[in-house]
Amino acid sequence: MLLKTFGWSFAVTALGLVAAVFYGGWTGFGIVAILSILEISLSFDNAVVNAGILKKMNAFWQKIFLTIGVLIAVFGMRLVFPVVIVAISAKIGPIEAVRLALDDKDKYQQLVTDAHPSIAAFGGMFLLMIFLDFIFEEREIKWLGWLERPLAKLGKVDMLSVCIALIVLLVSAMTFATNAHQHGGIHTDKTETVLIAGVAGVITYLIVAGLSGYFENKLEEEEEREHEAEEEAKKSGKKVPAVVMAGKAAFFMFLYLEVLDASFSFDGVIGAFAITNDIVLMALGLGIGAMYVRSLTVYLVRQGTLDDYIYLEHGAHYAIGALAVILLVTIQYEIHEVITGLVGVVLIAWSFFSSVQRNRRLAAAEGKDTGPNEQAEVSSGV
Repeated sequence: MLLKTFGWSFAVTALGLVAAVFYGGWTGFGIVAILSILEISLSFDNAVVNAGILKKMNAFWQKIFLTIGVLIAVFGMRLVFPVVIVAISAKIGPIEAVRLALDDKDKYQQLVTDAHPSIAAFGGMFLLMIFLDFIFEEREIKWLGWLERPLAKLGKVDMLSVCIALIVLLVSAMTFATNAHQHGGIHTDKTETVLIAGVAGVITYLIVAGLSGYFENKLEEEEEREHEAEEEAKKSGKKVPAVVMAGKAAFFMFLYLEVLDASFSFDGVIGAFAITNDIVLMALGLGIGAMYVRSLTVYLVRQGTLDDYIYLEHGAHYAIGALAVILLVTIQYEIHEVITGLVGVVLIAWSFFSSVQRNRRLAAAEGKDTGPNEQAEVSSGV
């Protein structure tokens, strides 16, 4: 199981490290290894959230996620994206941006750093919308019940998450963006840039998530039509296969996954410049890390880890919220990548530990005569 899931990741690691040695010697080897570890540590929460979405998709789309999805992640976000950002922000052609990336690495790093406010605003708002929609949704299982219960009640107000996100964007634009960090330690006013990029992030989320939700509802209708057949299968003692997404529903969920991955990768791409400004080594290191994140996503799905450790998804979404805030703060202040990675790791580790405790309580309750109210409290977490 382990080799089947992570086999391609192991192969890509070997090829990437060999290519790093040929390209940059043993120094290049070390840089690529460090970048790989950096990407994995920063993106573990991404894998948990992806797994929650991927488990709804059939085997075909899971393979697409591991093949075409990897190409998009490695070549799109880790190689093409930094070049596109430089081309747009510096108002130069893509060919000139590639030339700078290969021949004038210092200038290239400067342009990417100067484009950071727009990147942080777009990614931060997209991730913030994911977090807000999660905590405002009424769900049976609650991790931090004292917080999630009142927030779920507030979530009944239409468009609340959008209103809060736009308020956060306005506050960020009037505070962090007025003194945005730029290359060389200087600061400048990027209010207009941050507002436009942030609104674009919210719009992107609404479009992609809206389409995904629409086709997911279509899938639920199909599930209802197949309900009678499932009941008959249960009566006959046969295993009832889970209905998974296919067709248009799976396509838009796949699109949602790719946009989500893109937003998660912003901090990794920007943070990589603290280690190297060589675009080739950066693509190799972050690409290896991205491959492991995808393999880990599939592993979580196939092992049913999210079903066994029910609060993992909660912890990952809280990590998303923290990352969104961190991205917005970095418009003005530099925050070390270690801090960003540790926040996500701590939240996920906490949710994992809470899941283990919950499983122990449920196991202990099975041997007791537990009343309905008491059993509901055991099942709903803190």
